[in-house]
Amino acid sequence: MTPRIPPIPPGEWPPEMRAAVAALRVENPRHPILTTEGDRPKALNALGTLAHHPRLTEAYHRFVGHLLYGTTLDLRTRELVILRVAALRQCEYEWMQHVVIGGDVGLTDEEIVAARGPANTPLLRAVDELLDSARISDDTWDALELDTQQRMDLVFTVGAYDLLAMAFLTFGVPVDADLMAWKRQ
Repeated sequence: MTPRIPPIPPGEWPPEMRAAVAALRVENPRHPILTTEGDRPKALNALGTLAHHPRLTEAYHRFVGHLLYGTTLDLRTRELVILRVAALRQCEYEWMQHVVIGGDVGLTDEEIVAARGPANTPLLRAVDELLDSARISDDTWDALELDTQQRMDLVFTVGAYDLLAMAFLTFGVPVDADLMAWKRQ
């Protein structure tokens, strides 16, 4: 598929992208993986697409930075939620990026594959319900073993990554070659 908004190569990014990228890359020991060191996937096609609108990118990164660095969800739960969103929205880019991150935070291959399967846990049902009707049912809400802030972070994580899936799919963001090298699932 030809991208609707072709990624801008990093050397051609507008100067404002520095602040936009910095808004996401806050130093935090809870999330050690967002790095450009070594052979890690760098999400350059995603960032290159977003480089067309640095102010919007910076605003989104400030918001999603909380979900990456300040969330009250444990990192494994956060990644299962994001993987479920990516699976239901059939967003290959988001799926592949978070397969890598999920592995980094300790998800097993079986857990990653299960994110595509039946919603047989309250967490997966909650994601499904939010994407289907924008509301978690009372039964699922009551079954979640999360405190109030974790439930709020759950809803905002689903919303943020649903929005990102919409953007990636609509803009036609191509999967980066370095990300394809990490394809496991």
